[in-house]
Amino acid sequence: MGHDPAHGMRVITLGTAGGPLLRPARDARHRSGIATAVVVDSAVYLVDCGHGTGLRLAEAGLSVTDLRGVFITHHHSDHTIDLNSLMVLGGLALRGHPERTVPVLGPGRRGTLPPSSGPGGEPDPVFPDAPTPGTADLVELLLRAHATDLNDRRRDSRAPDLSRVFRGEDIVLPPHVGFHPDEANHPEMEPLEVFRDDRVTVTATLVQHRPMAPAFAFRFDCAHGSVTVSGDTAPSTNLVRLADGCDLLLHEAIDLEAVAGSYRAPAQQDLEASMGHHRRAHTTPEDAGRIATAARVRALALHHLVPAHAPEETWLRAATTFAGELLVPADGDCIPVGR
Repeated sequence: MGHDPAHGMRVITLGTAGGPLLRPARDARHRSGIATAVVVDSAVYLVDCGHGTGLRLAEAGLSVTDLRGVFITHHHSDHTIDLNSLMVLGGLALRGHPERTVPVLGPGRRGTLPPSSGPGGEPDPVFPDAPTPGTADLVELLLRAHATDLNDRRRDSRAPDLSRVFRGEDIVLPPHVGFHPDEANHPEMEPLEVFRDDRVTVTATLVQHRPMAPAFAFRFDCAHGSVTVSGDTAPSTNLVRLADGCDLLLHEAIDLEAVAGSYRAPAQQDLEASMGHHRRAHTTPEDAGRIATAARVRALALHHLVPAHAPEETWLRAATTFAGELLVPADGDCIPVGR
């Protein structure tokens, strides 16, 4: 695209599919799990780690040695499942870089289980002693699970101590925000700075992905331009505030009719429960366009597409509500940002 990879800002859409299901590569429209690389000069900032992230990172020519931070929008598995391989396998590239640390920032502990929905009473919790771990817990628990491997490689071939390289950090919400995971999971708030280095400033805001909470969107600002990544959310005024005037907004999108038609003769109550979640917690292409218009962004890219195999014209419906540049990137696409 004529873009100098060593200078400037660009986004590489490593994975563009939403949802927790593994999908075989049946045709050219195959999409890996959601993951987005924001690249500033040579520094890499990764948002979410859906299935396939590590391989897509390598295919894009990006190295863990250039990774400055990982940002987790929320703790649904389709956004975190490949954090494991990124750290345990990708971290081996940091051999010989003993000073390197990579923060992994994301939601803290939920603090209480979400309310139970549907018939049949309340199910027993999984791991009732610690049912809602946060990001700091997630990073430590994943690495602890591989301690046999990590210690073997460290003693046999001086692999790095990945427990010191990857540092899980919970995003702490100030008390005045008034957040509560059930009663106020999406209060109006001003964007909160969560990270800063010599290249970027990252701000975050709460978005609406009930019952998952907290759930965040992130904005990256640098000398070259600005990018906002929505995470999973229903239409959100907080997101409009966060993305105001940015060069590129990457927003999730769902085709509700196609999703409803994809269920295989489910019980009516199961269909209603699933579709109720999709309506409460996600955004149609038309609404994504309205959000982009309200936020006055230059360009809108739709990703976290559900269903991932839907035809492109489904997502182009966002053009009916947004007059700016509209993109529907494939996995591995590179989008130059700003000047």
